[in-house]
Amino acid sequence: MENIFDVKDKCVVITGGAGILCSEIAIGLARLGTKICIVDYDSLRANEVCKKIEAEGNFAIPVEASVLDKKQVKEAFVCALETMGRIDVLINGAGGNKKEATCGAPTTFFELDDEAIRAVFDLNCMGTMIPSQVFGEQMAKQNAGNIINIASMNAFTPLTNIAAYSAAKAAIANFTKWLATYMAQRHSTDIRVNAIAPGFFLTKQNEFLLMDEKTGGLSKRGQQIIDHTPMGRFGTPGDLVGTIAWLISDASKFVTGTTIPIDGGFNAFSGV
Repeated sequence: MENIFDVKDKCVVITGGAGILCSEIAIGLARLGTKICIVDYDSLRANEVCKKIEAEGNFAIPVEASVLDKKQVKEAFVCALETMGRIDVLINGAGGNKKEATCGAPTTFFELDDEAIRAVFDLNCMGTMIPSQVFGEQMAKQNAGNIINIASMNAFTPLTNIAAYSAAKAAIANFTKWLATYMAQRHSTDIRVNAIAPGFFLTKQNEFLLMDEKTGGLSKRGQQIIDHTPMGRFGTPGDLVGTIAWLISDASKFVTGTTIPIDGGFNAFSGV
């Protein structure tokens, strides 16, 4: 039992690994002894994350690729496999929202830009499915592997204003169930697919929604979120590491097809 939480020497690929949340996940997992491959379209930031990991004496390699370009993802796969020797885990971390796909004065739902909506769907949905195809095929060949997708609170109950993002993250939760079933039935019960649903983490991506630019304090929406979070705070990137480590360890070897909230109780609270 003492070793079931051990993730040491697992080879982990993280797409969008140079992002605010995923870079912290990468650093945290590296501290637990995993080998990390950062796949990101921003090679400069990917290199910076890897240097931080290496500075602590841990292993990391950066690979430049867009998750929306299957050719680039395949090239990233080859690089990761040749460098690390095997691939145990894929974390589909690439994703995000666009301000242009968000309702808010003066923009209504009826006026949202269709290209912005499409971009949000592509980044979140296709950006999860394409890497899952490429890296999942290798897992099917080796009869073992672990895929972690990134859903959202929106996967459970859609939030106001972010129509495209809510729909896209709900799709990821559904795809997680589908892929978990497919892998277990068609290939191996040692291939597991799960998702995490982060609650509210204050990042550059969403600060325009959660903070008031004029006062520097919480926006009305930000205050509503804190009021609806029993723990009374936004999450920090480090809050995600423990759950992901559990999901990629043998401690969760009978867990697949789930979406796990990491939200300070937001999803559990009715508001009353």
